[in-house]
Amino acid sequence: MAIHITEECINCGACEPECPNNAIYEAGAKWSYADGTKLEGIVIFPNGATIDANQKNPPISEEVYYIVPDKCTECMGFHEEPRCAAVCPVDCCLPDPEHVESEEVLLARMRFLHKVS
Repeated sequence: MAIHITEECINCGACEPECPNNAIYEAGAKWSYADGTKLEGIVIFPNGATIDANQKNPPISEEVYYIVPDKCTECMGFHEEPRCAAVCPVDCCLPDPEHVESEEVLLARMRFLHKVS
């Protein structure tokens, strides 16, 4: 499953630079699929959805740092554990019950985001 940041976040920013997918954003910041990935321009996702990877999307949270679920891979393919959770001083980076995914799905997402075969 993806990771999410709870309301207990103190907005310290320790998690953001740790994410290999650039899936973590500051409260109120716009995000795109292209940020920190190899995606650019019009992209067809494995589920068939077509998106503009460079399009800036509205923030998911205006209050605390947030994680874009479609970019989170729980650091699979990069680290042994989610780095955001490892560095969070208040333990607010937790598994997201709204986005339960298998290791296979997370690894496939990592390969897609970074164009790894």
